[in-house]
Amino acid sequence: MKRIANVNELRVNDIPYVGGKGANLGELTAAGFPVPDAFVLTTAAYDYFLEKSKITPKIKKELSTRKKDSDQSLTDASVKVRALFEQNEIPTDLKKEILEAYRTLFPEGKKGFVAVRSSATAEDLPDASFAGQQETFLNVSTPEDLLDKVRKCWSSLFTARAISYREKQGFEHDSVKLAVVVQRMVNSEMSGIMFTVDPHSGKDEIIVEAGFGLGEAIVGGEVTPDTYVINKRIMEINKKRIAAQKWKYIKGADGSTIKADIPKESQKAQKIEDKFIIEVASIGRQIEIHYERPMDVEWCIENSKVYIVQARPITAVGESAAGTSGEAANAEVLATGLGASPGVAAGTVKFYDEGMSLDIIKKGDILVTTMTMPDMVPAMSRAVAIVTDEGGMTCHAAIISRELGIPCIVGTGDGTNILRDGMVVTVDGSSGTVYDGDSIKNNERKGTEPVTITAPSVPVTGTKVFVNLSMPNKAEEVAKLPVSGVGLMRIEFLFTSYVGEHPLHVIAEGRSEDLVNKLAEGIGIVARAFYPRPVILRTSDFKTNEYRDMKGGIDYEPMESNPMIGWRGCSRYVSDKYREAFMCELRAIKKVRNEMGLKNLWMMLPFVRTIEEAEDIAEMMRSVGLKRSRDFKLYFMAEVPVNIFMADQFCQHCDAFSIGSNDLTQLIMGADRDSDILGRMGYFDERNDGVKRAISHLIKVAHEHGKEVCICGQAPSVYPEFTEFLVQEGIDGISLNPDTVIKTKSVIASAEQRVLLQGIRGRRTQ
Repeated sequence: MKRIANVNELRVNDIPYVGGKGANLGELTAAGFPVPDAFVLTTAAYDYFLEKSKITPKIKKELSTRKKDSDQSLTDASVKVRALFEQNEIPTDLKKEILEAYRTLFPEGKKGFVAVRSSATAEDLPDASFAGQQETFLNVSTPEDLLDKVRKCWSSLFTARAISYREKQGFEHDSVKLAVVVQRMVNSEMSGIMFTVDPHSGKDEIIVEAGFGLGEAIVGGEVTPDTYVINKRIMEINKKRIAAQKWKYIKGADGSTIKADIPKESQKAQKIEDKFIIEVASIGRQIEIHYERPMDVEWCIENSKVYIVQARPITAVGESAAGTSGEAANAEVLATGLGASPGVAAGTVKFYDEGMSLDIIKKGDILVTTMTMPDMVPAMSRAVAIVTDEGGMTCHAAIISRELGIPCIVGTGDGTNILRDGMVVTVDGSSGTVYDGDSIKNNERKGTEPVTITAPSVPVTGTKVFVNLSMPNKAEEVAKLPVSGVGLMRIEFLFTSYVGEHPLHVIAEGRSEDLVNKLAEGIGIVARAFYPRPVILRTSDFKTNEYRDMKGGIDYEPMESNPMIGWRGCSRYVSDKYREAFMCELRAIKKVRNEMGLKNLWMMLPFVRTIEEAEDIAEMMRSVGLKRSRDFKLYFMAEVPVNIFMADQFCQHCDAFSIGSNDLTQLIMGADRDSDILGRMGYFDERNDGVKRAISHLIKVAHEHGKEVCICGQAPSVYPEFTEFLVQEGIDGISLNPDTVIKTKSVIASAEQRVLLQGIRGRRTQ
């Protein structure tokens, strides 16, 4: 066995010889992926050092005499073991081999920088990542520094975190050896991590996270990265979540790794261009195909060239877990972030800051910290849930939490300021929400155990299938359905369940910020549960009689003889009497999208009667910073006959239509939808030819203008034949009641088959 191996010689089955990192880099290089030049000090070099230094018996003694239940004892043992490596020089003949290999990375006497990375033989395995357990050193620039960092890598096999992690994973200490990868340093302008499946839900999408500068900030969870979701089948970007980044790691003038401030104008910018997102994702897809399994890939960009610096099998893919108990929906939301590991747990908050003893984290605590570091793994394994200020789906906290099977929320921004020691909270890692108090009452699985939900087998359809959803407490349960998102979320139900008062009454008492925050809380729960799938929020559409029944409503609402066709929808928003309340709704939407980072929230306007209304509302939206864009779609409800007759003009002011079949039928047929008499007589029926002609006309005109048409009314959930009609007419999306999704998808699939066959037969006849 050679002590030094060029990365070109290695393959994935060489893990016992060069560790997980070295073996995977060799495999990637052999397969033609863009990997920077590297060589590896094999485990033979490690064994040779131990043999010459004669420190193995001393290592075993220190590990065997420590107290198993004390983090401090673990730390003390680690310090003593690592000192043994520092006190012994690398043998002279091995030094010579290392430096000869180093010079081959920079031919013709050129100088350069290298990254020195630990590669353990129990690392990057299919069932254990050992994420961050050993050390990496960047921007190493001299032969002397290289030799020093090699020793430090070897000794990092015995960091406190690595010792604890091995014991938890069931690895004997002397069964794990360490190789060292020495790789030409890429001076990354942008960098990140990619998962070739969604690690949270298991959905077959590529998740790319990106940040400015060297990748250590993202890997360590020190910054919250951008998140891009890519459709793996057609390689298109489905969603983006742009995060603010105030600083980055760069190579300093002396070769050290330093922090550098990012100019204010660039802090909220998208980190990499769309073309690079697709390029990175395409490489990831090919890596997954090569390995024949989902992969976790580290990448970086220098001078517009993408490099792969690490790849490993994904060790834990979450599945949608059971949501919070019924009480959680009524509990106060304390903090929100990105749900990074599913499950629900309740416990006592324990705040941890750098320099504190990890012994303060007891079994059953909720660990709250700015970000987790690899040496915190012993404490993380005792916690029932983890909440951090920083980080993304692929940060250390997220990866380890998924392996431990505990809920985790990252990227809260200010969780450490809100959640204080001693508070009892509930952490919902699926929705990314921290609730006040213990909301898992009468739940035998209280604590950490996620529940795996297996959805019934359903056909794939070309027509998008959405779900109608009103109450946030049902979001986690409904999000398990095989749907493309929420086609209709009614904000007015948040007024009844979260606010409980007439909005103008709340504003009159000087509590408009409270109104905005409560609306944003409820919206955010749904948007997180379905992220990155879109949630189409319909702004308020209570009628005057419904508003009068709310607390304080009698002072603001007139008496109308026919509220169903009275002061509702957009006519409210543009009126001086209600405009301020609608502005609060817009501010809540802005808060969810910008402050919570949930760009999957879109907007829908109900009862749009005139073009002038649409123009006025567009100006109101712009005044709070909401503007139609690629990731912010504006829908119009198509429920007033004028929407049908003037569809070509309404198309100029929206991105799509969503048919409200109840109101459209009511107004076309002149039949009050609440009238029992007319209902029994058959006047109110969405299947009426006049209603169907109106829908056909809207679809035709909208498609001519490049706009999509969906439907969110009740009819498709009730009448299979109506669903078949919609498919035949080319409807783009159908939003259904949750209990009808599975069976109606089968109806849609059958209807699509018939349409396809009819088209084939028609062409044959011609």
